[in-house]
Amino acid sequence: YGRVFRKDCFAQLRVVGQFNLGFIVAHYGKDVFIVDQHATDEKYNYERLKATTVLQTQSLIAPLTLELSAQEEDIIVDNLEAFERNGFKFVVKEDAPPRQRVRLVAKPFSKATEFGLHDIHELACLISAGADARICRPSRVDSMLAMRACRSSIMIGTALSQSRMTDVLHRMSGMDMPWSCPHGRPTMRHLFDRSRLPVPPALFRDQDQDRENEIIEIKND
Repeated sequence: YGRVFRKDCFAQLRVVGQFNLGFIVAHYGKDVFIVDQHATDEKYNYERLKATTVLQTQSLIAPLTLELSAQEEDIIVDNLEAFERNGFKFVVKEDAPPRQRVRLVAKPFSKATEFGLHDIHELACLISAGADARICRPSRVDSMLAMRACRSSIMIGTALSQSRMTDVLHRMSGMDMPWSCPHGRPTMRHLFDRSRLPVPPALFRDQDQDRENEIIEIKND
């Protein structure tokens, strides 16, 4: 029969050990999983940055009238906060004719990327298609946040304590999409059903007390 691993199951994973200073081995009942410590931490940081980051802005010398469709103009007017989180600030002239009500007064500032009308069109399109305006990001902003998340995450080669590994695993249950990193790499894989293999029982002891000094590091010799 099939078994389903849901997001809330991450909070019940029990740490077995660390493999090659890059992967966490854990079990949920009789199922054993391997978790990429960098990809998992990267996805956590990415979702946090996506939800909380407000981009720096650069004010324009003079307000810029934009070429917008009536639908795009309405979306901007109704979602000014979403655009401001992404660094775009507008003034709205309610008495102006349709398609001339919105003017850009500031845009995102980045040393590496020049943001402009294309990003405004893309964000309006995403919101129109049903994306959550509270966390919606144009692709170039999204890529920038993914890079920031990558650089600030646990790196391969970093030794982790049992408590740190447990924290990395359990917080996955609170993520929106914990299954892959922003670049598409899977965060975890199912290894095997331990009831089908002659695994030493001590490797999967279920104990409630802290096993900080008993953590098993699995090495690939």
